[in-house]
Amino acid sequence: MINTKLRTVIADDSAITRGIFEKEFKSSSKIDVVALVSNGRKAVDYCREHEVDLVITDYDMPEMNGIETLKMIKHDLGIPVCIYSDDNSVKNDAISEGALLFVVKPPLAAYGASVMHNFIAKIEDAVKEIVSSSHGNDKEETSSHRPLGFEILCIGASTGGPTAVQHVLSGLGSNFPLPILYAQHIDVGSDKKMVDWFNTCCPNTPMHLAKDGEVAIAGHVYMAPADTHLVIDYINDAGKPVLKLSNEPPERFLRPAVNKLFRSAAHLYKRGCLAILLTGMGRDGAEGCKEIVEKGGYTIAEDRSTCAVFGMPAAAIELNAATKVYPRDVIPKEVLKLVR
Repeated sequence: MINTKLRTVIADDSAITRGIFEKEFKSSSKIDVVALVSNGRKAVDYCREHEVDLVITDYDMPEMNGIETLKMIKHDLGIPVCIYSDDNSVKNDAISEGALLFVVKPPLAAYGASVMHNFIAKIEDAVKEIVSSSHGNDKEETSSHRPLGFEILCIGASTGGPTAVQHVLSGLGSNFPLPILYAQHIDVGSDKKMVDWFNTCCPNTPMHLAKDGEVAIAGHVYMAPADTHLVIDYINDAGKPVLKLSNEPPERFLRPAVNKLFRSAAHLYKRGCLAILLTGMGRDGAEGCKEIVEKGGYTIAEDRSTCAVFGMPAAAIELNAATKVYPRDVIPKEVLKLVR
């Protein structure tokens, strides 16, 4: 018999509340609790990496409250969200932002069979349509969760970057399914030699010096030429990024600037943008990572343990702009999980 329950994540910073809800929802005929998390950021991370049909979240949480969680999960991932709170004044905000339902949270002292029954019944009524559309009788099980759908991979690096990028690209194997755009702080006159070096040590991902107006294709890497900004100009009718080179002023004394590349990808691809920020001095790329995350995309920062210089990844982490932080040898494995 096909499971007709919705794979559901519950987000609440109270461990007691999470435990009560998990216990009570076990008797539900429509909801299967697959994860309990302590804040909105963790709910977003879980939804990006697993099949989820519904999120039930508290409003008042650290790091990312219920409304912020709703915006990322509902609008960017296409997953319905129910919000509850003991503050009824936030109801209008929740509904106006697209919440499937707003429910007043029972006081902890009032939790009991009848109170919880009413609470769960309201949520079950609200999700009836999701159940019928997500799981049809005698049909193959489907999910209302949309695939991650990454469409572009951007990489930024500075001091120690070539070795780090070589490690990452080598680990991606052949036939990588996305175009890869790469901004590296590099001296004038060294870019062509670097591309040649990459093509020798990473033949699985052919690298090119990016050209103005060039269409980037999957499995190939396009590196910003020295002293030139690389951005995505637009997405063509085939869904491919069209590149743009510019001699606009340096950003914080840097050209190419990782921030410029990352921002352009965030603007055009939104949740379809995947970015990696590797070793480097300074803060370039951190603000670009933040914009990617705010648009619903996904960022990976290199862990201190493998960085030649921890400046750029550390700046992204300080801004809460790193979705995940991994040592260098783990990054390609995690990227392959995300795109395949």
